[in-house]
Amino acid sequence: MKQNLPPKLTPKIILEGTRLTLKTEIAFALNEHPRIIGSRKYRYHSPIISAEWCCFTNFPWGRGLINFEPVEEEKALETYKTWIKLFELQRYYSWIIDRFHISTIIYQKHQNRIYDFNWLEKRLKILGFCIICCIRSPNSFLEARDTRLKISGNPNQYNDLDFFIKEQEMFREEVKASILPNTEIDISDGKISRICEDIANFLEKNSLLGLYES
Repeated sequence: MKQNLPPKLTPKIILEGTRLTLKTEIAFALNEHPRIIGSRKYRYHSPIISAEWCCFTNFPWGRGLINFEPVEEEKALETYKTWIKLFELQRYYSWIIDRFHISTIIYQKHQNRIYDFNWLEKRLKILGFCIICCIRSPNSFLEARDTRLKISGNPNQYNDLDFFIKEQEMFREEVKASILPNTEIDISDGKISRICEDIANFLEKNSLLGLYES
């Protein structure tokens, strides 16, 4: 006899945006939000991954999928191919990604190197991935930096706020050009609970909370 089980939640969310836009904080909150992962009586290990992991070098704040050098290009692209294959093999699961290919595109553009990830997005779209572009008002970056400096182990990366403000526009343009469902979420007020509700509303409205197949 078939059980009457509730719909399975398998959202696949890519959080993108420049520095100081609370992406990591949002990722952790989404990973425990009942509208995203369901109502649970204990903590569960839904995966949070990131292209920002500095996994190509054996020292802190080194290179990885976003800031790789030309000699590491083959390794970086092979890593993306590995990730997408893993997602395809485990399609009926939730994935929350704190920075991914858009961050790679933006960083590499700063180095005058252009990468086309259309091949990746086509496969991500089939699996139901979407992009949440986290943005903040220009005048809120200063307070955000002051807060971050209290805990940052690498404070020098936050010296040039004008760079982040300009880069934010690059993120907005790149996300809008994506073939994946996407939206912008203003995080200026820092209210993580409200931000998560806005994201959940977007996913629900666009049937992105589960992988619905005919």
